[in-house]
Amino acid sequence: MPKRILQGQVTSDSNDKTVTVLVERRFTHPILKKTIRKSKKYRAHDEKNTFKIGDIVRIQECSPFSKFKRWEVLTN
Repeated sequence: MPKRILQGQVTSDSNDKTVTVLVERRFTHPILKKTIRKSKKYRAHDEKNTFKIGDIVRIQECSPFSKFKRWEVLTN
């Protein structure tokens, strides 16, 4: 099964080797036919602490690094 790749914006880089990425998805409501925005935060592994707040990054699923980290940042 292929690994999922998501794109989002870095909202926090305060933890060592970790960034928090806000991923927003848009979809049309099935009944209201209105475009809805939903967002979710993911914690991703950043080995060299290269990404800062505001950067647009791509993250990929991986084996767990810790309790909450199941994603890693791909190099852009």
